Amino acid sequence: MRHLFRLVFIVFTVLRFGLDELALSGFKQRWVRALVRVMTLGRRLDAPPGRRLREALERLGPIFVKFGQVLSTRRDLLPPEVADELARLQDRVPPFPAPVARALVEKAYGLPIESVFASFEAEPVASASIAQVHFATLKDGREVAVKVLRPGMLAVIDDDLSLLRTLARWVERLSADGKRLKPREVVAEFDKYLHDELDLVREAANAAQLRRNMEGLDLVLVPEMVWDLCTSGVIVMERMYGVPISQTQRLREAGVDIKKLARDGVTIFFTQVFRDGFFHADMHPGNIQVSVDRATFGRYIALDFGIMGTLTEVDKDYLAQNFIAFFRRDYKRVAELHLESGWVPPGTRVDELEGAIRAVCEPHFDRPLKDISLGQVLLRLFQTSRRFNVEIQPQLVLLQKTLLNIEGLGRQLDPELDLWSTAKPFLERWMNEQIGWRGLVERLKKEAPHWAQIVPELPRLVHHALQQRGQGADARLVETLLAEQRHTNHLLRVLIYGGLGFAVGVIATVALRWSAG
Repeated sequence: MRHLFRLVFIVFTVLRFGLDELALSGFKQRWVRALVRVMTLGRRLDAPPGRRLREALERLGPIFVKFGQVLSTRRDLLPPEVADELARLQDRVPPFPAPVARALVEKAYGLPIESVFASFEAEPVASASIAQVHFATLKDGREVAVKVLRPGMLAVIDDDLSLLRTLARWVERLSADGKRLKPREVVAEFDKYLHDELDLVREAANAAQLRRNMEGLDLVLVPEMVWDLCTSGVIVMERMYGVPISQTQRLREAGVDIKKLARDGVTIFFTQVFRDGFFHADMHPGNIQVSVDRATFGRYIALDFGIMGTLTEVDKDYLAQNFIAFFRRDYKRVAELHLESGWVPPGTRVDELEGAIRAVCEPHFDRPLKDISLGQVLLRLFQTSRRFNVEIQPQLVLLQKTLLNIEGLGRQLDPELDLWSTAKPFLERWMNEQIGWRGLVERLKKEAPHWAQIVPELPRLVHHALQQRGQGADARLVETLLAEQRHTNHLLRVLIYGGLGFAVGVIATVALRWSAG
């Protein structure tokens, strides 16, 4: 019954703000236009289209606001006035009243707000779909930002997710693409990330992890958390000073190199994805600023860590190989990777899939970002995947969303940015580190504690197993131990030969240098 009420509310909101008229007005058929005129009789739809869409999404709640935030970055797909209105959803959602925010903070700490902060600004500096932010000063003089969760969010999100789960089941049953698209798994991923976003302690932990990961890169700043004041409903962090990345004119006037900023953004994204497997998955302009402080001039400032994406080593490896194959225009390798990963049925012909991928991607190479719509490329790839029954990978949905955000930011900062040539050297370097000597050394370091524990015990375990073998012990146990011993011997050979090879290489290099001298 709750689903029905929510569905009715959604339909009522669509009609109230005239979104049906907006959706149908793009059709040129006379009968459609006549239908629009009939449907809008008696309704006052004087407000501009962008404002109507923004207000409808705000009224429908956080899930729809998130959708609007993603749309706002796609200025190549939307009229400028609509994109400008949707950009307000990034950090200017109507705030909840200051007394409510104050009460929530006092409830979280069980103390009057004056006992915790030397000062607390009642007016929020930013207000988004899940929470709003107030500036404050601690008793020791540190300037901080206080993030307060919106009241009643859990019930609203649970209702919407429940409705989405029902719709996903219908799609699986009624659509020919239902099973391939895995709508229930996608909704489950969305459910997980939204509920994670409702736990602000988890967000604080995400920020701490990202801060550690980005320390050596010197391209991005992440605020430090004040852990003593972090709860599930209120968190306190270091106050950051910067210019919103959307204000490109202010950045230029401050002397920021906009083209370098665009390239740095690509580097940050690919570092988070392929090096760390832990990436900021809500990178709309409202969550990103640029430092103009002398000590950190030109660096990104990341904010809002409620939605973070993670990738396994297998995901990273296949993605990196796919990207590199794309950049090299090796479409056969792309097709083979899809087959190897199980993303397409085993009987798929590699040559046919290769030709289809080539037809989608080849027209977009050697063109600046301003001439490429990633949305259109993804749409064509989706059509191709449908033809070849490619299974949608739910764990990669967040990455796809983030990639669209990155394209929107890149287009805004530097329309001439060549995304392909900027990313290709990074990915090739990353693959060399994974496959070459450095990758081998790193993997050996990770496995060293495991082998240090097993290797000394192997002779005793094998001897015991052989004794038991004569008494009718389980042959599989013996075979397992013998296999473990063979694996150990192989590892030792790799270490010995690898060490010898390395030593010979060093000696040869020194000898060549001496002979050249």
